[in-house]
Amino acid sequence: VDAFQAWCGPCKTVVDLFRKIRNEVGSDLLHFAVAEVDSIDALEKYRGKCEPVFVLYRELVAVVRGANAPLLQKTILEQL
Repeated sequence: VDAFQAWCGPCKTVVDLFRKIRNEVGSDLLHFAVAEVDSIDALEKYRGKCEPVFVLYRELVAVVRGANAPLLQKTILEQL
């Protein structure tokens, strides 16, 4: 989940990375979503930050802060 705030919007720089990973591993294993943290109480702890936050769920398994594409890709693939 790309957890974003309304004032800055979803992180556009990692969309291509998400597409690449999904094409490599298949759509059955991996789903991406965006969530505006200002309107979802369960994501309140991610409000007020000026960095993108990527939250990986099965149950919560990992959080990657910042647009660090190599770390994000590594974390996603490790969790699969």
